[in-house]
Parts: sequence; C-alpha cells; structure tokens
Amino acid sequence: MRTLILNAGYEPLAVVTFRRALVLVLTGKASVIAETDDPVVGPSGILGRPSVILLTRYVRLPYNRPAPVTRRGVLRRDDHRCAYCGKTASTVDHVEPRSRGGIDSWENLVACCLRCNGLKGDHTPAQMGWKLHTTPQPPRSGFWQIKELDKPVPEWVPFLRQESAA
Repeated sequence: MRTLILNAGYEPLAVVTFRRALVLVLTGKASVIAETDDPVVGPSGILGRPSVILLTRYVRLPYNRPAPVTRRGVLRRDDHRCAYCGKTASTVDHVEPRSRGGIDSWENLVACCLRCNGLKGDHTPAQMGWKLHTTPQPPRSGFWQIKELDKPVPEWVPFLRQESAA
C-alpha cells in the first residue's frame, strides 16, 4: 500500500509506503487527508491507513535544476514508443549519432525499438529518410518523475490537478 505525499501547497511531492506516512503523521510533520478502508492494527490501538497526507511545512524544491538525462527517463518521457515507427520501444537512440559528435542530452535522445535502432546504425534520420514522430525535449516539470502518478490510486485523483497530469 502506497501513500501520496502532498506539499503544504497541495502539490504532489512523492509516493511512500504507508509505514513512512504513519511516521510522518505520528511525529506531527504531516496530517492525514484521505484514508483507505483497511486499518492498521498496532499494539496500542487501531489507526487509519493513510492514502494521502499533507505536510505541515512547505518543502522548497530545486525547480531551476534540470532533470538528469537517464535511459529510464527518456523511455518514460516518450511513453515507451519508438520515435521512428511508433511501436513499443525498449532502447534509447541518439538522433545525432555519438560517432558524429552527438551528445547525451534530452534533445538528442529518443526512445527506439530494436529494429529501428539496428537499421539506423550511425546514420542520422535525414540520411535514412525517416522523420521523428515528436521533437525530443526536456521534461516540462518534476511531476513526471513520480512514476506512481502515471496510474494513480482512485483516492489520489481528487488531489491531483489536471494541469499537472498533462
């Protein structure tokens, strides 16, 4: 069972285990906003199992720091779809090949299927006559980094703003 942590400004911060959430609530660092029907039975009593908690103090996040470029991040950004053919992607490809000076950046890496990656080799998409389905760019916000928010628990939906999910 996982618990959504909201910052004091009601923006999603993280998803943690319900045990960690209970510790935050019992130490006074957070308050419970939503609970599940399944209680936690302890030696000194029965507690509600938190589904969503709100921190009592605002946590400042470093928004000016760009997200690090990772294979997992590129695949998540591109929704595991090949940038060339649209099929399921399992690898990452450099649009401008490394052998031609391409670097590891959000603008130069795309998700790619094994077939397209092998066919493309060290050529550019223009040399192959291929077009990218989307223009690779850095992720828009830190919201995408919380993997569990891709398919949120029904209790979390009222606390997730629609503009953040886009």
